[in-house]
Amino acid sequence: MNRTDTADSPTKKEQEITMPVRNLDKIFHPESVAIIGASHKATSVGHTVMQNMAEAGFTGPVYPVNPRYEKIGDKQCYASLADLPTVPDLAVICTPGATVPNIVRECGDAGIMGLVILSAGFRETGEKGRKLEDELREAAGEYPGLRIIGPNCLGIMSPHSKLNASFGNTTPAPGRVAFISQSGALCTAVLDWALQEHIGFSHFVSLGNTIDVTIGDLIDYFATDDWTESLILYVESITEAREFMSAARAFARNKPIIAYKAGRFTESAEAAASHTGAMAGVDTVYEAAFNRAGIVRISEMTDMFDCAELLARQQTPKGPRLAIVTNAGGPGVMATDALLDRNGVLARLSKESIEKLNAELPAAWSKSNPIDVLGDASPERLAAALKIVLEDPNVDAVLTVFAPQAISQPVAAAEAVIKVAKGSRKPILTSWMGGASMAGAIDMFNRSGIPTYSAPEQAVRAFMYLVSYARTREVLYETPREVPVGFPLNRGKLRGVFDTILSEGHDTLTESTSKALLESYEIPVAKPFVARNMDDAVSLARRVGYPVVLKVLSPDITHKTDVGGVELGLANETEVIESFHRIVNRAKEERPDADVQGVTVQKMVISPVGRELIVGARRDNVFGMVMLVGAGGTAAELFKDRALELPPLNERLARRMLESLKSWPLLDGYRGRPRVNVDRLIESLIRLSYLVADYPEIKELDVNPLLVTPDDVIALDARVILDHNMVLNPPRRFSHLAIRPYPEEYTKRVKLKDGRSVLLRPIKPEDEPMWHDLLASCSKESIWFRFRYLFKKSTHEMATRFCFIDYDREIAIVAEMEDAGERRLVGVCRLVPDADRTNAEYGVLVADALQGQGLGSLLTDYCLEICTNWGIHTIVAETAPQNQRMLSIFAHRGFTLDRNTCDDVVLGRKELVKNPSPTEGSPALLR
Repeated sequence: MNRTDTADSPTKKEQEITMPVRNLDKIFHPESVAIIGASHKATSVGHTVMQNMAEAGFTGPVYPVNPRYEKIGDKQCYASLADLPTVPDLAVICTPGATVPNIVRECGDAGIMGLVILSAGFRETGEKGRKLEDELREAAGEYPGLRIIGPNCLGIMSPHSKLNASFGNTTPAPGRVAFISQSGALCTAVLDWALQEHIGFSHFVSLGNTIDVTIGDLIDYFATDDWTESLILYVESITEAREFMSAARAFARNKPIIAYKAGRFTESAEAAASHTGAMAGVDTVYEAAFNRAGIVRISEMTDMFDCAELLARQQTPKGPRLAIVTNAGGPGVMATDALLDRNGVLARLSKESIEKLNAELPAAWSKSNPIDVLGDASPERLAAALKIVLEDPNVDAVLTVFAPQAISQPVAAAEAVIKVAKGSRKPILTSWMGGASMAGAIDMFNRSGIPTYSAPEQAVRAFMYLVSYARTREVLYETPREVPVGFPLNRGKLRGVFDTILSEGHDTLTESTSKALLESYEIPVAKPFVARNMDDAVSLARRVGYPVVLKVLSPDITHKTDVGGVELGLANETEVIESFHRIVNRAKEERPDADVQGVTVQKMVISPVGRELIVGARRDNVFGMVMLVGAGGTAAELFKDRALELPPLNERLARRMLESLKSWPLLDGYRGRPRVNVDRLIESLIRLSYLVADYPEIKELDVNPLLVTPDDVIALDARVILDHNMVLNPPRRFSHLAIRPYPEEYTKRVKLKDGRSVLLRPIKPEDEPMWHDLLASCSKESIWFRFRYLFKKSTHEMATRFCFIDYDREIAIVAEMEDAGERRLVGVCRLVPDADRTNAEYGVLVADALQGQGLGSLLTDYCLEICTNWGIHTIVAETAPQNQRMLSIFAHRGFTLDRNTCDDVVLGRKELVKNPSPTEGSPALLR
């Protein structure tokens, strides 16, 4: 069946990566459940689980397992798993912790693929429990495909499947919000609140000790779940950072994630050795990671409830423009203040809306937003105003604030709002302010699925969190400019030079060596020269030219200014001699333990209009390398004007870091001051991100200050601290990064049939303009063959799906040619593996002008080669029966063709020879 889509965006299948997480259906949508440790005892976990399963209305067989009972309630009880009439999909283990490893083996032997372990007594209890958990992990590892939630968890609930495999105190109603928590106690509090507020959930998960199923697994699973439209996380710590980041970025592409991170002020266990380390604390790194993933972070538990209410009951607002309809001026002003304080937008009503409101409201109404319908407003007047405002194209959402008045009718007013809300697709929030007199109206809103808040500020906060999600997503997928960052030096040869430095055994590189490393990545430096004695200092000063800077030379002194180890602007030989003695003597007095080797001499760089920044990177225990930029100099840690980001960087991410600084106006030309060379600064940040990506041995890197002028940037001081454990035990490539960098290893040149050269390389966000041009050059037939639907034109929203990809999860190879000195894309192929990295979907598009030149075959062969290297077992593709070129390509490469799936689709499938040793480019190895 052919069809034509007039929508600008792709179908849901094209928008999302299908990433089914193996066997999690056995846990969240089981057809049968065994409860191991089921009991008659009312206070036992096994009894509570049995009761919850019954009250939730689970329709499949439930098998109690306990050798001490013949029946539990009206159900036959089985002595062991071997006695069960069928193999259940899910087993819920409620027995003492010491028994669990053997029970897991029994479940594995029986063929049960889903486990929820409620039992406690593992690592949370100390060393003995830690050993027991290791034994449990070892037992689970004997059964590939076995998935486990827990141990030491409250359990899971899937209300749409009528499943409550937990010992929680209630079952929530079915809803659209998934909730994942690392705290079982918090789960019970949220459940109590949800019952009171009539809030529903699609899934409700207590993770426990997370020996198998991680937060990342669940985010992936819920991304493909039809019932889940948003996600709330309660996070105490992240263990699998790359998995978490990939999953969250994929989910947040289309659905909002709200997260509360506990332990905001936990101090790092290791004292920071540099300015960068001191400024990049644990919590700020989580903040940076959440921002990069598109997660909206909330700071208070009340915000979690408020956001849950809005997510559960309304669509995500299309934009930040809020209209406020109220029967009292004061609360309207309160709501406006809260909105503007959070950088929200007070909607500007259209002329047509003003005219309609003039016709409906008394002459004394406010004539603008907030819309004050006055204290004597009847429910009908309130409803009329609300309907007009909702129809205004300048309004994205409406907050209705109702305050008790002498003649007010709160319940009738609520009924009027509910009636209007049924006919609108825009979010409507309510705040019926007051006490007992408002209880009936509030209950009515809760039962009708309209979010309601006790104070307007609460409503505004919840609204702005969702607006923040939209803003963050927009920034993340803003097309970066192409920055000409190239490395003419042989990076492999440079690696060899660096290995020689590593073998010297020093944890801290000297300023000279640190700057040499920066310079090799074409980051400009003020070159230091080593002076072991006074005569060397004088000679070098004369050679570089006055004025000069002298700095103490010692591998043991990180903060040179703390020991009086820096002197600036030395103008002659006498000043250099005196300075040398002062620096060396002070350093020895302040740090008698330090190895003071002399000083370094460098040219004094003077710029009256330049700004000093700190730029650096450090390795976080969770998220790996983290980059920092901020106001620099000796007061860097005092002012804490900083921005953090996870490498790798592109132009847009680097620019966002700079624009988020409080000192950004000073860089951008504040009050007529010259604007610094922002483009050169951005390029330097990108180069630094390449440096820390290439060298996992770098533990901390500190450039402070980095002088930025209207013409250039220059590193005035630098220090690199190494981790020699990484030297002795080299890690997997890029395992020190939470986000996989651009896979340059998949770049190569090929020739077409007519001899023209084509560059094959992975796609990148900067390719978006050329990607649009490629699609525009294709006929409707070519577009139909590739996408299986037609669209008016390609959009940025489409491009975010196809150009902004996670190289840990998928890859798209573009074919690039030069024409009259201009680069253009002439083809693209795309591989999307499943979560197990066993199967991959494949698609290819070739520009009409290049068809018949063998480019489709070249792209297909390259994708097959990549799949073999990745260890993919099966590659599948769809095309139309009329696409003879593609069918020929399939036939010549041994694809089996299935023409019976659908009249207008041919499904091609090819089994690949598994590569016994996948390359480092394999996503499976990058996890």
